[in-house]
Amino acid sequence: MILNIEQLKKKIIYRSNYRGTKEMDKLLGAFTKRYIDELNNEDLADLEKLLDIDDTNLYNFFNGLETDYKFLNNKINLMFKNFNYSGCK
Repeated sequence: MILNIEQLKKKIIYRSNYRGTKEMDKLLGAFTKRYIDELNNEDLADLEKLLDIDDTNLYNFFNGLETDYKFLNNKINLMFKNFNYSGCK
């Protein structure tokens, strides 16, 4: 089944807000809300892959700590790593 762009965005928004840990729900939810409408199809696919990574590795990556996961050097991962969560409400 092929999702259209709006269905894909809704799926990503949902997955970013309901992860399992409240901290990552808030962080990824804010990140997704901030950038979702600026992303092209390739970026959305990379964001979907980012959401497949477990919360511990995502949290460590975001905070510059060691991870068990090899993060790719792509636009979405760089944007997430440099995301300023403190400015979000």
